[in-house]
Amino acid sequence: MTDPTPAPAPAPAPAGPLTEAEDKQWAGLSHLLGILGILPSLIIFLVFKDRGARTRVESKEALNWQITVLAAYIAVWIIVGILSAILTGIAFASNSYGAASAMLSLAGALYLIPGIVWIVNIIFSIIGFTKVNAGGAYRYPFAIRLVK
Repeated sequence: MTDPTPAPAPAPAPAGPLTEAEDKQWAGLSHLLGILGILPSLIIFLVFKDRGARTRVESKEALNWQITVLAAYIAVWIIVGILSAILTGIAFASNSYGAASAMLSLAGALYLIPGIVWIVNIIFSIIGFTKVNAGGAYRYPFAIRLVK
């Protein structure tokens, strides 16, 4: 009598180390794709950190930068929300149309700040990509280094 259960499929072979060109490519992309947010840097770090020394260093740096940007973005939105609520309350409490208009304009201008955080992220991500692509390494000027 034969066993009706099929034999298990063989495990896939582990991926080998990256070539020098691939290592450089993934290291640079970990910075550049940070423009899209934290997820690309996290994926590159998790998938390629053990396959290339350069990718490990650069993707860790890019991931730490993206964590910093995400934290800054959340903090800025919380601060902007609180200040906007305060300014809007002041505008509605004032009896002057001019004061109300000024407060509401100021509250609206606060919403430019998250855009500035996003633009700073784009600029530093592109700088990181170009430095790594040119053969160097890049360390962001201010980043919370949570991933060791």
